[in-house]
Amino acid sequence: MQTNKLYLYPVWVRLWHVMNALMCLILIISGVSMQYSNPEYPFIRFDLAVSMHNISGIILSASYLMFFIGNRFTANGKHYRIRIQGLIASLIKQARYYAFGIFKGEQPPYPVSTEMKFNPLQRFTYGLTMYLFVPLVLITGWALLFPETIVTNFFGFGGIQATSLLHVTAGFLISLFLIIHVYFCTIGHSPSSNFKSMIDGYHEAH
Repeated sequence: MQTNKLYLYPVWVRLWHVMNALMCLILIISGVSMQYSNPEYPFIRFDLAVSMHNISGIILSASYLMFFIGNRFTANGKHYRIRIQGLIASLIKQARYYAFGIFKGEQPPYPVSTEMKFNPLQRFTYGLTMYLFVPLVLITGWALLFPETIVTNFFGFGGIQATSLLHVTAGFLISLFLIIHVYFCTIGHSPSSNFKSMIDGYHEAH
């Protein structure tokens, strides 16, 4: 079967993607260790987990700034703009393809192109994650790093507790997104093609 290669991932996107993935992985592992490990038998020693979490969070903040500026001043940003008109219908159409059509050998309703790197469902979830959940986890993370900046009371809840809850919730949603993201990366021209695109920048399309 003939394969078309589309250059969709410039060097800065690939560097950001690798850094983002590594820092998110460290944050998830260290965060889970801090929250749920038995203090007597920790997965990672608590003080070490805290240091790992804080340093990774700072690096992730710098990485996100790179992403934000890159999307603001390059053409890559257009792929994250959610189009409201016809959004529901396009989401349903793409979800139906993922749930049924892909297993029947149907052609994707929104094939990848240089003008549309993401299908509507990807655009929606990527946009929601990168412009809502990631900023939320970073803002609350910095607030927890400097707790003196947090308001004492937030709608009847302790400020630190409310901030911590928002931080953990956003982190959980990002973790869920990453699991689903890795799975869908295997649904490509071959199970490894989407991973290879992060090395050479080329997306393999039928």
